[in-house]
Amino acid sequence: MISKNNIKAASVILLFYMAIESIGITCPIKFLTGISCAGCGMSRAFLAVLKLDFVSAFHFHPLFVLVIPTILLFIFKDKIPFFKICFILIVVIFIITYLIRMFQPYDNIVVFEPQAGFIYQVISRLIQ
Repeated sequence: MISKNNIKAASVILLFYMAIESIGITCPIKFLTGISCAGCGMSRAFLAVLKLDFVSAFHFHPLFVLVIPTILLFIFKDKIPFFKICFILIVVIFIITYLIRMFQPYDNIVVFEPQAGFIYQVISRLIQ
């Protein structure tokens, strides 16, 4: 069963993301580092699904279909004897997909631009 602490944590995370989204930061990892995370494009994928645009959803993040099963996996982890194997498999799939997307030059969703990150910009200004 879902505990009150899990609900509180999820609520805090949701409020945090809503707050940073409202000031134009769509991803805190990408904002800070300039490097996309393994989940980059997931929000846009779900927004596309809401419009029933599954082609765009798959383009934004091909693993959007794994989110709901992963959430269910965590909710019922005590009842699933092979939870660790499933979790490791999902992590490996995300890492492989991330690496493939990172090295595709035509993919403008997953980027490696550390010079655009906030941390890099702050450090470079301090050095100058």
